[in-house]
Amino acid sequence: MNSRDFRHKPLSRRYFLKTSALTAASLAFPLVSATSRAASLKPVSLTLDWVYQGANAGFLIAHTKGFYRDAGLDVSISAGKGSASTAQLVASKACQVGFVDGYVVGNGDSKGMNIKTVGSIFRRNPCAVMVFEDSPIKTAKDLEGKTVAISAGSAVIQQLPAFCKGSGVDASKVKIVNLDPAGLGPALITGKVDAIGAYVSSYVPTLEIRGKKPVRIFWFSDAGADAVSNGITVHDDLLKSDPDLVRAFVPATLKGFLYGRQHPDEAIAAIKKFQPTIDDAITHRELEVSWRLWLTPHTMGKPLGWGSEADWKSTINVLHQYGGVTAAIDPDTLFTNEFVPTGAEFVPPQKA
Repeated sequence: MNSRDFRHKPLSRRYFLKTSALTAASLAFPLVSATSRAASLKPVSLTLDWVYQGANAGFLIAHTKGFYRDAGLDVSISAGKGSASTAQLVASKACQVGFVDGYVVGNGDSKGMNIKTVGSIFRRNPCAVMVFEDSPIKTAKDLEGKTVAISAGSAVIQQLPAFCKGSGVDASKVKIVNLDPAGLGPALITGKVDAIGAYVSSYVPTLEIRGKKPVRIFWFSDAGADAVSNGITVHDDLLKSDPDLVRAFVPATLKGFLYGRQHPDEAIAAIKKFQPTIDDAITHRELEVSWRLWLTPHTMGKPLGWGSEADWKSTINVLHQYGGVTAAIDPDTLFTNEFVPTGAEFVPPQKA
């Protein structure tokens, strides 16, 4: 049959229906397959402790690099307004996972929150009061009569009484101003407040680069407030109802943090997908400072995420001595290592 014969050969209705059905089927199958793949991912809601930045980049990297997807999870990530605020969201089940300070976990559980850290990331306390080095505030005692800005939803505001007591500061003489996290740095740089209370990893890079001068740091841990800091935190009910979700989420997140340490440029790119306006130099310093918080003497040689009972007991002691908590607290109610992978690839570098 030549081409002329083909052009004039009439198409039967049977032939048309047959070929149309085949074409439709060939288009439909990939669509159904893609839909099935998406439907197979388990949705997870995550609230960070703070704005999108270097300190919490591990979650953003895990999302961007597909570590969560590879673990069968579809994770939605929201910025937070402080650990205390995020703990409330986890406790009320408004979100499934939070990035919450260990001191806040202990304080919350003493009040019946029933939340637990399932992966300790910042095992060293990053809380501090910060001033510029040219400030007349040379010692913690000099904070009396001065104005200190702190975010109302942060772990810092909960630990401030411990810092004041351990430093010999009369807390009643320190004027506290509650500011949004984004406003803390600018308030100190412009001189609207005398000092700020916040995480060193979150603010020192911004202050030093934008303020163009070094920062004096009053560490809470130097005042006896030696507490475990941020970790992956969930409600006890989630551990009972869906432990497989937690078992998938924790290693994927740890991979994100560890990957970011090896590839800081990719970490910055991942953060920019959530917060395009970040400053690269500041974010790089946030990453570097945050790595100093991964290790304590009790966690050397252990995988990232692994919590030390000794460190958690110290956190409980701080709560009892300075935090106004009188109820007995069992460390086992605050943290677990059950979901932390034990492979050598999860052990971080043993130096900052």
